[in-house]
Amino acid sequence: MLDEAEVAEYLDRIGAKKPDTADLEGLRHLQERHVLSVPFENIDYHLDRTIHLGEQVVDKIVRGRRGGGCYEVNSAFAVLLASLGYAVEILPGRVYRPDGLGPAMCHLAVRVTVGGEPWLVDAGFGRNSRHPLRLTTSDVQRDPHGEYRISRAQGGGHDVELDGRPLYRLDDRPCRLDDFGPTLWWWRTSPDSPFLQELFCSMPLADGRVTLKNNRLVRVEGGVRTIEKLDGEEAVLAAYRTHFGMMLDELPQGGGVNRTVGIQLT
Repeated sequence: MLDEAEVAEYLDRIGAKKPDTADLEGLRHLQERHVLSVPFENIDYHLDRTIHLGEQVVDKIVRGRRGGGCYEVNSAFAVLLASLGYAVEILPGRVYRPDGLGPAMCHLAVRVTVGGEPWLVDAGFGRNSRHPLRLTTSDVQRDPHGEYRISRAQGGGHDVELDGRPLYRLDDRPCRLDDFGPTLWWWRTSPDSPFLQELFCSMPLADGRVTLKNNRLVRVEGGVRTIEKLDGEEAVLAAYRTHFGMMLDELPQGGGVNRTVGIQLT
């Protein structure tokens, strides 16, 4: 749990106001600010740095002004929400791939119960909603990022779709952060890991999205899409500063794939 000063620092990082009570209005505000402030990125995977889960990620996001993958971003957000009095549970998920569902425990999402009703909170998937999604209905839920639908999956759990395309399947059973250790090792070491293919950083805008993949900067705003190929490391580092507020001191060399494992769960 975060103390009062740490909560205030986290809220300042994402430009959010502290809710008066742990209610749905406050949850919507917190998720929106988190999604619009903390990028989905994999830089530390390519720099062979230790990947933390839980409270230790807060320092990276808040003081380092960085982002991360779902294991990092959603687990840190869960710590903030719990510190603000929300009832929080960690849910594991399986990501849909072109050939079907991927392995278990490859996604980490958050279930928050407000007024007796469960809500899906996901700020770290890349195609996640901007606002919490109700888990008790299969109706389409309209969000600034598209139309989401959550339906009961055959055999248990929930399938989450965006604009008719499946994203991932969530398990109903909450788990511990330690349970993600084996799959975090896979994400960090396997040549098949999507996080070890290309360097990426992406974040929604109020009316669009900005994405930097290797040295290719794509910005979509107001329906207008621009693409810029950046020339040299200094131009790439400047793009991270300008578009994501990230003050990096180095970039991975040669794609950044490195098999040395650094994993920290607490």
